[in-house]
Amino acid sequence: MSGVRAHEVIILGGASVRPLEQEPQSAPWAPRDECGRCGRPRRVCYCAHVEPIDTRTRVVILRHPRERHVAIGTAHMASLCLTNSVLETGVEWSGTPALARALGDPERPAVLLYPSPGARDVAVDPPPGPVTLIAVDGTWRQAKHLIARNPELAALPRYTFTPSAPSDYRIRKEPDIRYVSTIEALMHVLGLLEGDPERFASMLAPFRAMIDHQIAFEASQRHVASRHKRRRRREHRGPELPRVLVERAEDLVCVVGEANAWPRRRVADPASYPDELVHWLAYRWSTGERFEIIAAPTHPLARRIPEYIDLPADRIEAGRARADWHSAWRAFRRPTDLLCAWGTYATGLLRDELEADGEPAAATLDLRQVARAYLSRRLGGLEEYVESTDLPRGPALGVGRGGRRLADLVAVTNAFVALARSRP
Repeated sequence: MSGVRAHEVIILGGASVRPLEQEPQSAPWAPRDECGRCGRPRRVCYCAHVEPIDTRTRVVILRHPRERHVAIGTAHMASLCLTNSVLETGVEWSGTPALARALGDPERPAVLLYPSPGARDVAVDPPPGPVTLIAVDGTWRQAKHLIARNPELAALPRYTFTPSAPSDYRIRKEPDIRYVSTIEALMHVLGLLEGDPERFASMLAPFRAMIDHQIAFEASQRHVASRHKRRRRREHRGPELPRVLVERAEDLVCVVGEANAWPRRRVADPASYPDELVHWLAYRWSTGERFEIIAAPTHPLARRIPEYIDLPADRIEAGRARADWHSAWRAFRRPTDLLCAWGTYATGLLRDELEADGEPAAATLDLRQVARAYLSRRLGGLEEYVESTDLPRGPALGVGRGGRRLADLVAVTNAFVALARSRP
């Protein structure tokens, strides 16, 4: 498989190789039936268990963007339970109106709920009077990164607490018995701050309902899967890895693309805008060379894109012209490059842009498909995969979400190249 042509995409699962232009079109998008309040599928909606609670304490929850699409996250649930709360999503908060509002109430000075050396125990040394309680929602790594990126948050007085019982988060294993979910942390701390722990116990009702729904669903899935387990074992011949990870290791280029993507519609709309790349990053695996460029969109910038890709709107709109970044990319790439990506979305957009200029696209390797075939299971996002496999992550290899994703993709590539080289 070492002589792959420039118009081919390598697909794991035997030696099948298909022309890129023959890639099948995705099925029409259809939204699932979701609750408009909690965002969960209606069959597992927990809104009936939400009991709004008034508080003297003003609560501001800063959610890391990666947590927004985590189905079992609790930040949104907590915001529904607390009437005097606000939920914000992002990483860069310095100088933003949202942070100014959070820190700007002189009647309720801001404090940060974050365990760290020197943090005060709410039960032993509570803050005097009503406060604005700022809580960060995310993994410990994400929370540490978010606070480090925002000096205004890092400078706030820090408070912590000792939970009276282990977390009830039975579907997520915490690294320490003292670690609890965001909604559990807020329940404990607000009970201490306001001197009435029993009043906040109802916050756990929707949390436990969500946990019970998830456990029941996972049990049903295991039951269905177990019926075919013996047949799968007979047919399974061991995980395969594409030989190009060894034979063409010098050609591997990890790539990540962020797009200006308008919301999809159920019915084709001739007035809708096509997706277009606005941030393109690459890392040449064999040498460590890097490429990064922000491209100005040719269509209006979708409202939620700056927050989603963690880049300011003015920086995106001031990016390079399409012709300029195409020229810069041509100068970086080599004819033998094999572009490694998570999925085919970003490389498909690159192909469309370059073919419009009359330039053939490079060969691509879908690492999500590699991982899916190796593990024999369906996979979701890149970040979730890296976290679930405990791969060592390096520092971001660029700005915004794209820089963090490129570091994750390099970690995945490192792991699969090492694994492929260990095979006979």
